[in-house]
Amino acid sequence: MEKFTTLRGIAAPLPMVNVDTDMIIPKQFLKTIKRSGLGKAAFHELRYDEAGRERPDFVLNQPAYKNAKILIAGANFGCGSSREHAPWAILDLGIRCIIAPSFADIFYNNCFKNGILPIVVTQDIIDKLLDDASRGSNAIITVDLEKQEITGPDGGRVTFDIDPFRKHCLLNGLDDIGITLQHADAITQFEERRRVSQPWL
Repeated sequence: MEKFTTLRGIAAPLPMVNVDTDMIIPKQFLKTIKRSGLGKAAFHELRYDEAGRERPDFVLNQPAYKNAKILIAGANFGCGSSREHAPWAILDLGIRCIIAPSFADIFYNNCFKNGILPIVVTQDIIDKLLDDASRGSNAIITVDLEKQEITGPDGGRVTFDIDPFRKHCLLNGLDDIGITLQHADAITQFEERRRVSQPWL
């Protein structure tokens, strides 16, 4: 998993509440177990019309936000079914940080396991960030995970809370497998002892 230290990029405003995982990645795209290639299907029904043409009014289709790395979202982001394809699609779209007043628990946890930083801040901060993000390609926001700080285009700073263990994992690029592999020597030693003491296993 790619490390997350400091992210500087365009922030796209998506002030919708209750964006569920079916809106993020519709069920017809869940047939793959590959994490790559899902970005083109992210927010599919919001991004494309029935003929497959991009909807010009959807924020991520607008030229200023095509390369957005940060999403400023509404409350209860990621609700609905517990599909891990949702963070896969968002990450493949190029977004590494989502800032919202609240998240659905399973989606929130899945973000950390896939290298996305979900940040919870109060609605007044969201309103300010949405205003910042409305500046289009000038909506450059910096997220410093080590300092737990968000810096807006005007230089204003706000801090955010994060669980220390989750912060450690993101800073070091550790998913569940990476955490386990930190104990590779101990695992190898255990397996060798068991092979000697219980060779029938």
